[in-house]
Amino acid sequence: MTIIHASPLPDVEIPDVTITAHVLRKVVDVPERVAIRDAAGTSSYTFAELSTAIHSLAGGLAARGVAPGKVVGLMAPNVPEYAVIFHGVAVAGAAVTTINPTYGAEEVRHQLQDAGASMLFVVPMFLEVARAAIEGTDVTEIVVMAPSSDAAQGTTSMDDVFGDPIEQVAVDAADHTVVLPYSSGTTGMPKGVMLTHRNLVANIEQVKHAILYKDDEVALAALPFFHIYGMQVLMNGLIANGVTTISMPRFDMVEALQAVQDLKITRFFAVPPIILGLAKHPIVDQYDMSSVRQIFSGAAPLGAELAAEAGARLGCEVVQGFGMTELSPVSHCTVEGDYRPGTSGVTASNTESRIVDPVSGEDQGVGDRGELWVRGPQVMKGYLNNAEATAATVDADGWLRTGDVAIIDEFGHMTIVDRLKELIKFKGFQVAPAELEALIITHPKVADVAVIGIPDDEAGEIPKAFVTPVEGETVTLEEIQELVAAHLVSYKQIKVLEVIEAIPKSAAGKILRKELRAR
Repeated sequence: MTIIHASPLPDVEIPDVTITAHVLRKVVDVPERVAIRDAAGTSSYTFAELSTAIHSLAGGLAARGVAPGKVVGLMAPNVPEYAVIFHGVAVAGAAVTTINPTYGAEEVRHQLQDAGASMLFVVPMFLEVARAAIEGTDVTEIVVMAPSSDAAQGTTSMDDVFGDPIEQVAVDAADHTVVLPYSSGTTGMPKGVMLTHRNLVANIEQVKHAILYKDDEVALAALPFFHIYGMQVLMNGLIANGVTTISMPRFDMVEALQAVQDLKITRFFAVPPIILGLAKHPIVDQYDMSSVRQIFSGAAPLGAELAAEAGARLGCEVVQGFGMTELSPVSHCTVEGDYRPGTSGVTASNTESRIVDPVSGEDQGVGDRGELWVRGPQVMKGYLNNAEATAATVDADGWLRTGDVAIIDEFGHMTIVDRLKELIKFKGFQVAPAELEALIITHPKVADVAVIGIPDDEAGEIPKAFVTPVEGETVTLEEIQELVAAHLVSYKQIKVLEVIEAIPKSAAGKILRKELRAR
């Protein structure tokens, strides 16, 4: 029997428009309001200026042959021009593939080849990598995000690409792929995730009953725009809601705190490692954080204790949501004022959830654990050039298997227990790293932690913790075991401890367990 957990939130109307038309919908109402600027104040666009820049760049791109069927690479940190390029390409009818700017040349080349990109936008800092990366690809032009006078030989200055403005090139919003971020999904190598205009527009609307923006909002956008969280919840979602967006090229705690104080930030979007710093770093007390109304965490599970500690210190709600690239990205979010500790909130508007036992395939009811399946208008079109992986992830009825083990409680709130592939099997028992991590991080001597399973002849796998101690402290295996024993059953006990200088994480804040296993 299929058990569907429907959203408790009202359905929303999803307009049949392109993502750029949706993002620029506030231009008429607030043309002179700042839409996006950097924290340093070196680059800024009002809503009217942003619209003009986007349509002028689109005109120049169209004149260069960028059109439906073409793909443009974008490799840059968070700068206001990111929005101009992203939407300039979209207006020209093409697709953007957003690339992690910290990638090496081989990783960039793989993405450019797989996506079939013919042009690459890059900041000067990454030009050397870009030049090496385009060898053997279809990229014929590197556009440098710098003035004409600074453009290196053999490249084009972004200034020289702007042309006569054009209106949106006609596309089918429901079917046309507008962006190709890359994701490993639940398994395997990074794959191009085909997201349509409708996917992106739908997901911005689907959170409107959860994130309740007022008319005077200023948001910090330090999470990378190349990643779906930064791209959609921050860049596109904020501008579409008339929020002044403050971009930072990379997260720096002091710079972020200074921006909050000086620019009166009301919305602070984060990942768990940033929440950890906000909860525990002494420097936070030196800044006025009173303007912040809410801190929203995503990309990885946030422990209830850590959320509470950060919230109590900063005097605001610290909540979390759940999503993935293949879901554009949000499927679950916390409604303001309805936070339940440790949960990722409720199923988003126009979305259905199922909890499916990965062994039996049986649907699970309230309070029972299983793999989270999601269906809604935010589900991707599919993986580029990979019908097999698409079929393994999205079934014929449109249900996307997330690869995450979850529980939905009696209040409709969803909690991620762990990733299916990250579960540790100890003598047949399943041990969830996220559960152990959420507990161990509460130890006063622990600054950060990650848990993996390591092979063991007797048990199959045993839990191993990598711990970064608080500065000036030392942590022992016995201290961690004492904490775990007080809260969890014996088979979840940490058997091995390794002290490590820093837990390896992706730009989006996810623990890189592959690197820990490689140690």
